[in-house]
Amino acid sequence: MKKVELLAPAGNFDALKGVIKAGADAVYLGGTLYSARAYADNFTQDEICEGIHLAHVFGRRVYLTVNTLVKEKELDSLYQYMNPLYEEGLDGVIVQDLGVLRFLRSCFPDLPFHASTQMTITGSRGAALVKKEGISRVVPARELSLEEIIKIKEETGLEIETFVHGAMCYCYSGQCLLSSILGGRSGNRGRCAQPCRLPYETGGKKGYLLSMRDMCTIELLPELIESGIDSFKIEGRMKKPAYAAGVTAIYRKYIDRYYEKRAEQRLPLTPDRLMTQKSSGHSALTVSYKVSGEDMDILRSLYIRSEIGAGYYKRHNGREMISMHSPAYQETDGKLLADMEERYIKSGLLRAVKAKIRLVPGEAACLTLVSVEKESIQVTITGDMVQEACRQPLTAEKVRQQMQKSGESPLRAVQVEVEMSSPVFLPVSSLNELRRRALSAMEDAFIFQAGLAYRERKTVPFREPQFTEPKLTQRAFAGQKLSGQKLFHAVVRTPGQLEATLEEGICRIYLDYSLLEGEEGGLFARLSAAKPAQLREAGAEDEYEFYLATPYIVREKDIKYLKKIENAFATGLFTGILIRNFESFLFFRETAAREQIVLDANLYIWNREAAAFWQNRAGEFYLPVECNMHEWRDLLKRCPENGMKACAIVYGRLPVMITANCVKKTVGSCNKTGGITMLKDRYQKQFPVYTDCLCCYNVIYNSVPLSLHSLAGSKQAELLANFRLDFTVEEKQEALQVIRYFKGLRAKESEPFYKEYTTGHYKRGVD
Repeated sequence: MKKVELLAPAGNFDALKGVIKAGADAVYLGGTLYSARAYADNFTQDEICEGIHLAHVFGRRVYLTVNTLVKEKELDSLYQYMNPLYEEGLDGVIVQDLGVLRFLRSCFPDLPFHASTQMTITGSRGAALVKKEGISRVVPARELSLEEIIKIKEETGLEIETFVHGAMCYCYSGQCLLSSILGGRSGNRGRCAQPCRLPYETGGKKGYLLSMRDMCTIELLPELIESGIDSFKIEGRMKKPAYAAGVTAIYRKYIDRYYEKRAEQRLPLTPDRLMTQKSSGHSALTVSYKVSGEDMDILRSLYIRSEIGAGYYKRHNGREMISMHSPAYQETDGKLLADMEERYIKSGLLRAVKAKIRLVPGEAACLTLVSVEKESIQVTITGDMVQEACRQPLTAEKVRQQMQKSGESPLRAVQVEVEMSSPVFLPVSSLNELRRRALSAMEDAFIFQAGLAYRERKTVPFREPQFTEPKLTQRAFAGQKLSGQKLFHAVVRTPGQLEATLEEGICRIYLDYSLLEGEEGGLFARLSAAKPAQLREAGAEDEYEFYLATPYIVREKDIKYLKKIENAFATGLFTGILIRNFESFLFFRETAAREQIVLDANLYIWNREAAAFWQNRAGEFYLPVECNMHEWRDLLKRCPENGMKACAIVYGRLPVMITANCVKKTVGSCNKTGGITMLKDRYQKQFPVYTDCLCCYNVIYNSVPLSLHSLAGSKQAELLANFRLDFTVEEKQEALQVIRYFKGLRAKESEPFYKEYTTGHYKRGVD
């Protein structure tokens, strides 16, 4: 039975050594660039190389986090950053950005790639999509149940890595813009300011409504192991080395205990047994397993919030998952941390070897090192010629002292046998050089024995692309003429918003999938009336185009709603589909033609490689809302000539969080009526929360709408195929006013009638 990997965090070099000593099978860490923990100590390039070598000597793997969205101007620097790490033997890289995946895969074909939880993979379709692009391991969304995780593994064959301990985000990872929009610190760039840990109020009830309890699954380990998960991940790159090592040690203890008990009871875990266990609908665990109260106390005392839970493995959402009263960490046990520091950090990380040195005059000095753990691992190195001593012969004790030194090597000779046939002389410098060469060779032997030597890796030299400076207005995606209604599209979620867009002649209307629920007959009749058959047949330019917008999140239970969209699409009333997640894209890839697929802004095209990923898969894409106007222009200059049209959202309350947990349920109970509730922060700002009771998630919108009216009325509009107005909480009359205002911008520039708005990142961008 292949044992589950225990994957531990390292925010600095002390943490790396500590978690290795505590029993981690693998370590994940970030550099000073491209890491989703920008405020951790992180590693320099040289330190990463040193860390890879050190880990390999102990038979452990190192995974590098390159799990941020990467701007076009940053992309080419990735090669110089990654190349020495690849050559040193980096075991894998964790990525969020599809453009980064394409770029690194083209340069480093032998490097394993892992899909970060920031990719928001919620099902087997999304996992299959990234598998085709070279992903070998997926870290699914943390909101998935154990059953959903098992299904992904069964249907794709990918390795699965899941979190088992540490802090939890309230939002689906990769879908959070709250910190970014409020303060310019983007979670997609590793700089989250954690506004979810602040107090909020809704319906007269106050508390830390968005603060998730920390995860602790130590009591679930047997079931998680038997599910077939490949790697258990501990969160904590921002935390102290003693914390990372202490938590790793406890999980190491109970993982090993589980396998020992299973071996004692001779209970092999086979795929057939797994299938029987799952099809029976209950756990067939037979291994006796119990976590001691003392060890639970240790975990609670190692910098964890006072309230803990098991995450989403067993439940979809609920008040019990939230730290309602305080998001603060409980007081850490100083004595315990000091003990962990002494045990795993200060005591050093060494691997024991036995040494035998032969010094015979007239022969080359000969040093053999043998592993204490496994005697078959050994090396023999010869050095300078040994001479007969004339005046000051070497003593066995002196030789032994020199051989027991280790310098920077993690190996130490715990036993030294000295063979000298007569008084001999050899310079101390020669002894030291012999020892250094032997230790280096022994380190290589340990690495080779662990299967972690990557000497035959292929590298494709990087050639910096040459770009011309074409006039953007001549490009395929340069857009249509700035003439009246053809410029504006709109997203609607309510019948009133739909009526407003029809009355004002918006040429393309994206209907939220929820409008199909229970109203197909009446909705279809209304759309047919708005789009007369003779106009459709004649192909008149002024006819309406109706598109359907998928849910923001699609999980296995939600596929039925994609099938509803598919059935509606088959009626011929709808021209295309607005895609908001990988699951939906793969579902509709065979149904819709490339030009009928539009990618929403949350699919994050930040660089030319990400655009290239989608170029044969979609006809249009929306520019990312976290990039500024200069970064948009930079991206569009370097996009491939693929005809994929670039579009921009110019009005609407941006979704700042998509959450599995439900604000209404947290403060009360689920009444399955959906709709809008208001969430108030400490500054009395009101954030609308849309409860989607079909796919069971919340959308938290910004307190004020985005308004890029200056862009819509400027010459920069020539860069884009169209602008989009997103209607969320607006009633029909307000939607009408918004449409009329934007349609009138070309005739007369003026400030909008709504007094509060934001230009988002259009001017400021994110770091």
